[in-house]
Amino acid sequence: MKSPWLTLIGIGEDGGLAKGGRDALADADVVYGGQRHLALAGEIRAEKRTWPSPFDTVFAELAQLKDRKVAVIATGDPMWFGMGSSLARRFDDAEMTVLPALSAFQLAASRMGWPVQDCECLSVHGRPVDLLRCALYPGARLLVLTSGAQTPRMVADLLADEGFGRTRMTVLEHLGGEKERAVSGTAEDWSADVAAFHTLALEVVADPATRFRSRVPGLSDDAFRHDGKMTKQDIRAITLAELKPYPGALLWDIGSGCGSVAIEWLRAADRTRAIGLEPEAERRKMAAENAVALGVPHLELRDALAPEGLEDLPAPDAIFIGGGVTTPGVVDKALAALASGGRLVANAVTLESEAILLANYQHHGGSLKKLSVHRASAVGGLTGWRPLMPVTQWSLTKS
Repeated sequence: MKSPWLTLIGIGEDGGLAKGGRDALADADVVYGGQRHLALAGEIRAEKRTWPSPFDTVFAELAQLKDRKVAVIATGDPMWFGMGSSLARRFDDAEMTVLPALSAFQLAASRMGWPVQDCECLSVHGRPVDLLRCALYPGARLLVLTSGAQTPRMVADLLADEGFGRTRMTVLEHLGGEKERAVSGTAEDWSADVAAFHTLALEVVADPATRFRSRVPGLSDDAFRHDGKMTKQDIRAITLAELKPYPGALLWDIGSGCGSVAIEWLRAADRTRAIGLEPEAERRKMAAENAVALGVPHLELRDALAPEGLEDLPAPDAIFIGGGVTTPGVVDKALAALASGGRLVANAVTLESEAILLANYQHHGGSLKKLSVHRASAVGGLTGWRPLMPVTQWSLTKS
């Protein structure tokens, strides 16, 4: 069996290489890394290459070097929000050897005295800080990789905006190196200037009046900007229960509207993805704003109608049809796109769309139910029940 041609080597801020890293560098023909990494590693006899610009061109470069020995130097553990994850998506695991050093998360947790298994380990390096909105809850301990010196100020503003201004923030600069330093303060009072290379530790504290948003589906309707045409809270919670989100799964949200179902899908499990099809520009704008505000800015929105807009989409794990049930071909196209075990859920509020769901239930099976919600409200000086429009729901697991 041919030995791997590509070796990923973790390096610490003190220049210490992962076990076996020095031998891998000595054996390499070409070594990639940032200027800082190449300087920290000391003497390298191989050809040295810094990351190209644009960065994505490096993968094509690497693919041309498979007949040579190539080493890549990266901070800490390359497979934990590092270069290794990008390489693993493009090259077979048999082509790579990974030599991890201590990760920034491990070092930060040791300095804070926090068990790593009790922490949320996140990255906003090259990602929107709005991702943190989905991770906030009272008592949370977050370890966060950042993009630079300005990130803590951005995080402090976000925390104050979300009602967590009393959160304790600790910036851990140059962990493991000679310039290591810790800077602490609260989000509401944060004003410190810090080094660009750091890891951020957050001890999340909710302000007294903060309304905590659980990741369990069923956010209140007023958590979303909408025009009244949306899947309401109680129906949405039942819909997500039928869709069964799980980590890494992809949802097609047909007729996405303000994005409420897709957003709750993304919040419900880690690494989920969602593509929302919505032809109305104002609703797409609302959905995008809602996604940012609720911590899932990676919601993908498309100006498209089904069934035509379903062409060339990545294969889904689940599909929700919240609009367009009566459009010919939508249900058939959705069912055809699902693999065995995939979930389809469709909601209807009109008699015409209900008839289509009944016909599909009779032909394909699954589950058909009528959902009715009444909410208490004032009736003069007393209290009575006011019904919402009933919803017919068809759900199916494809065999």
